[in-house]
Amino acid sequence: MLDKKGNHMTKQALVPIADGSEEIEAVTIIDVLRRAGVEVTVAFVGDGETKQITGARGTKIVADSFIADCVDKAWDLIAVPGGIEGADNLAASEILDQLLRNQAQQGKFYAAICAAPAVVLGSKGLLADKTATSHPMFYQSLIAKEVDTESRVVVDGNCITSQGPGTAIDFALELVEQISGIVKREEVASPLVLTTSATAYY
Repeated sequence: MLDKKGNHMTKQALVPIADGSEEIEAVTIIDVLRRAGVEVTVAFVGDGETKQITGARGTKIVADSFIADCVDKAWDLIAVPGGIEGADNLAASEILDQLLRNQAQQGKFYAAICAAPAVVLGSKGLLADKTATSHPMFYQSLIAKEVDTESRVVVDGNCITSQGPGTAIDFALELVEQISGIVKREEVASPLVLTTSATAYY
């Protein structure tokens, strides 16, 4: 849906996936954002031509588009799932690298969970002025202003990070709150039979 100036009124989110992406994280992000009415584009990052990835646990997921098709669009949020192999594959993408740098420079939301805060964001200097978290396995290699090892989800300005598969719903709900507000978060969380108490550290 477009406003009078031709801008999207519906929030636009990009979720890049690659072979080895952590399925719980990828699907949870996509699912929860869509429940909130966000228009989610799942983008295939890799060399294949089928747009299908095999996740970290062998689950097959088919993306909506190729990452190259996502360059000339404005995103309210780019959210990166983890998985060790998946994060490595995402980090290797020059197109995703540029998209994330643009997002950060423009002060727009970018987010990552599990291995991705360290491997995809931190390694590129995108957490240099941010407090962030990641999977505990990556605390030592997480290059950030400050590493928060206590919080399940960490919000620092336009950057949201989280720890792993078990924190994926908390993370996804926080993404909803950041781009669509607390009321929308609660609307989504309630039918999921979740507590709606905030889990993020600001």
